[in-house]
Formats: sequence, structure tokens, C-alpha cells
Amino acid sequence: MIDYLERAFPTRQMRVFTDDTGTQRSVPMEDEAGNPVYNPEAEAARTQLIEHLCALPPIMSALDGLLEHFGHDNVAEVTGRTKRLISTGDGRQKLETRSSRTSQAEAAAFTQGRKRVLIFSDAGGTGRSYHASRDVVNQEQRVHLLLEPGWRADRAIQGLGRTHRTHQASTPLFRPVTTDCKGELRFTSTIARRLDSLGALTRGQRQTGGQNLFDPADNLESEYACAALVSWFHLLVGGKLTSVSQAEFERRTGLELCDKDGVMKDELPPIQRWLNRILALPIALQNRIFDEFLALVETRVSAARDAGRLDVGVETILVDTATLTDDTLLRTDPVSGATSHLLTIEIAHRRTPVPLERILHIADADATAAFLVNGKSGMVALQTRARSLMEEKEGTPIPRFELTRPTRREYLREQELFESAWTMIDREAFCAKWLEEAERAANKVDTETIRLATGLLLPIWSALPSDHLVVNRIADKAGNSWLGRLVFDEHVVQLFTKLGLDRAEDLPASDIAKSAFSGRSVDLSRPFPMTIKRALVNRSPRIELVGAPAEQIAWLKSIGCFTEVIQYRTRVFLPVPAAAEVLERILAGSG
Repeated sequence: MIDYLERAFPTRQMRVFTDDTGTQRSVPMEDEAGNPVYNPEAEAARTQLIEHLCALPPIMSALDGLLEHFGHDNVAEVTGRTKRLISTGDGRQKLETRSSRTSQAEAAAFTQGRKRVLIFSDAGGTGRSYHASRDVVNQEQRVHLLLEPGWRADRAIQGLGRTHRTHQASTPLFRPVTTDCKGELRFTSTIARRLDSLGALTRGQRQTGGQNLFDPADNLESEYACAALVSWFHLLVGGKLTSVSQAEFERRTGLELCDKDGVMKDELPPIQRWLNRILALPIALQNRIFDEFLALVETRVSAARDAGRLDVGVETILVDTATLTDDTLLRTDPVSGATSHLLTIEIAHRRTPVPLERILHIADADATAAFLVNGKSGMVALQTRARSLMEEKEGTPIPRFELTRPTRREYLREQELFESAWTMIDREAFCAKWLEEAERAANKVDTETIRLATGLLLPIWSALPSDHLVVNRIADKAGNSWLGRLVFDEHVVQLFTKLGLDRAEDLPASDIAKSAFSGRSVDLSRPFPMTIKRALVNRSPRIELVGAPAEQIAWLKSIGCFTEVIQYRTRVFLPVPAAAEVLERILAGSG
């Protein structure tokens, strides 16, 4: 910085003159001998500024700051630098010389547990592994903090892989570190995209590379982000954004959005170019633009998640025990002989509640945090401000809150929260209720029965439910695992019917009732042709039996059905609470 000031600080005296057009201009002044003339006030200002900067304490780098904080004796440094300053016991500093063997000794001190903190860089990490190997003394779980990833996503991914290897005692926790400068999301986004691509190419599934390290909204080059950027451009041209105007944006970034007639171009700037130009803007303007853009991305991701269309690769469901109770063959491929199956698995798992200490730490660090209690259920939650959504047509922000509860978290819009039963509670009462809920949840074992379509799924993909596209892996503590797509109870009848395995009336009455109530109509042929479907009467959902002959109505009512005349037509309904029992009597053909 000092060298820059000495070279670039303006000290030449300028002479003002008027050109032929009457415009005032300035040129550097020279004396009669042609020597440059310098302004003594500017030279004095430069000297004073250099003197002030040289008197300030040096800004400590992240590496030296970590070594100073934890102590050189507690940190293993594998960075490849040959010299470093270390602090002595009397407060002085001395220059320490390091050889190539020093890195080997530092890495060994970490793996043997003598030093619990490890700092490594590209230069010092080549060819080394720092995972919790079962062959070393230090088998503690690694918490890998990724600092300053830079532009080279491949190097960052390589560094992440050094703490995540085979034959390890535990998997690491990855924590990318960013500041409040939103432009840094550009770097972590590139890493997220590369991790997704790496998993898809190497193992055919995204989780293998990304390990669900990033939320889908963090990948700023995904299909959701690209669509959100187009919406942001339209809102900018429409003058509906508060961060920046179209004229200022085009002037600062050099990106033109409209042609000479003022019409928006068909080919808008790609997201990579837009992200790179945003990095050149002032920090405050960057943050305002990114807040609006990320709100649009979150809106699209949230909508896809609610609709069951969010592609997150493979989601692993970890359970304590998993027992296979039924295996139904769905299809056998005539060429390869590969099979498709519907598995029925009973799973049991304990919930892991969030410790109270962590919740209080979050509450103390977040100025927007508030302690809540539900007036109806008596449950407690910590309220924090979440990333806002944005209305895509008008650009109106939609504030949201995140409610963290002992075993789960949920998001509520600000208006929904105000209309709910959540109210404020004092800190002491919150702590007592949280501990009570956490203890109750830790002692409870949740059991459920799930169905998983597995095996060769591509030929039967269209028969599987279209509103839940997530691929799941069920894994228990005994090492058993099954990979496939979840099939809920209301989807079983539709799946079997499409594959032609059984007639609908041969399936359990409970599955038929659940399928009908979920909105999927079921056609039956006995004891007479009829259709079981969901109906809405006076805004109340019902299960209707369509096609019942008039001579059978008395019998249907005697076994539990009820009728109602609507618009001069008698309609037959099954009571929702006992729909399965009544339907079973109907299929049996007797009262």
C-alpha cells in the first residue's frame, strides 16, 4: 500500500486552460525549463498519510490470527511456508525457520492427538490425508472449516476430500466460512455446483459428491437460480426493485438489458457473467442486490420443495433398526432379467433433540431471536429471522421466520406467524420447557412402516407417484441399507393398478380408502361397477361412492354408508373415520 501511494498519489500541479470549443481543461504544469511542477500541499498530504499508515499495527492474516489465538504448541501447521513469526513467553516474537520435514512432523502430531487443531493449505496438503482413520490415534470427528476457497473450485473440493476418506471412524462436518459480504457466495456457489457435478459423474448420484453440504438455494448456478435471475432482470427493467435502478446497474456493470428501442433483449446476460460483474460493485450495493436475488431463488426452491419436485439427489434416512416384512415383485425385465420390488420395511429411530446450550448460543448471537410458546400445544420454539421470499410479479418482499424446535424446524411467513397460537415467553420458562421436551423426545422411540420401490426403477418410473420425486436410502445401525423411492399408502393402489398386478378390489380396503381420500379415484368392479373418489361438500372433504345402483342404496346404508340429496341427485358417501371398515364390508358383498 505504501508503494502504491508513493507511485499513484496525485502531486503534480495542474494548469487550467480553455480550448477552442470554450471547454475548460487541465494539463500538468511545467516550469520554464520544462521540468514538472509539484504541489507542496499534495506532497505534504501524501507524506502525512504514509506516516499515519506506517504507525498503525499490522493487520494479522487469518493464518497468524489462528496460531496466535490457539497457540503454536496446539496447532499443527501444514502450509509449506519456510519461515514464520512465533510469540515467546515474554511477549516478544522471533523468526522460526521451517523445513520440508516440519510439515511431516506437524501432520503426525495431529494424527497422534498431540495437537487437536490442524491448518493446511494447497501448498502443504498435497498427497496427505487428515481423516479420522481407524489406523491412527486421533479418531475424533473432523470439523473442516473452509476458509478463503478462492476461484479454483477443484482445489477446494480436493481439500475437502482430505478429511473424508474410506476406512474412517466418523464422517467430517464441513463448514464453509463467509463474511457478511454477499459476493463471497459466488465462490461457495461454484464449489456447490462442482460437488453436485462430481457426484453425478462418479457415482451416478448427487449425494456422493455434495453429501448434502449445501442447500439447493446455495447453488447460484442451478436451474432455480437461472430462472430467478430472469425474474430479477424483469423486475429491474420494470422499476420494481429498491436496490438499484436499471440505468445505474447498466452504468456500473456494463451489461445492457434493453435494445435501442427500449425493448428487453431476448438474450440476457448469463448468470456467470452477472455474478462476476456484481463482485465489482460496492459492498453495500452487492448485499442489497444479493438479498433480492436470493429471495427469488428461495421462493422457487421453496415452491419446488412444497410441490415435491425439488431434486436434491439421494436423501439418506438413518434409523436405529430396519426390518424387512414384505417383498412384492413388481416387474421382471424380459431381456436382462432385472427385477423391480416394493419392499415393506418397519423402521424405528430415536430423535436427537437440539441441546439447550446450542439454542441459547444462537439466541444470544442473533438480535432478531425471540422465545415462543404455543398457546394450544404448550410447545416452545426459538424464533429467528429467515431469508425472505419475494413476489415475482411485483417484487414485494415476503418476510419469513424460522422456528427451531427440539427435534425439528419449520418456516412461517410473518403473516402466518401473527395469526398462529405462538406467543412470547420469558427466557427462564423457555429453558424449563425446552429441557422437558428434549428429555421426552430423547426417551421416545418412533416406529413406522414404510414402502420402498427398489431395483430396476426406470421401466416403472411413470407408474410411481409424480408428486414425490426424492430417491431415499434407508440405512440402519446394523449396516443394512435399501435404495429406492418411497411409496406412501395412498399411492399403492394406483401403482398396482398401473402395473396390472392386481385388480383394485383385491387390495386392502385401507389402502383403497387412503388412495381415494388423497385425491386418487379408484375404480372397482365388485359387488357392482363403482368408483371411490374424494369429494368436497360444503368445503368438507368426503369419500364418495359413485355408480351405486338405486336398488343397492338401502343395503349400503345398512352397512354404514350415508346418503345426501344434492341438486336433485342422491349421492352415497362413506364415513371418513370408518371408511376402511365400511369399504371392506362392501367388497365382501354382505352386511
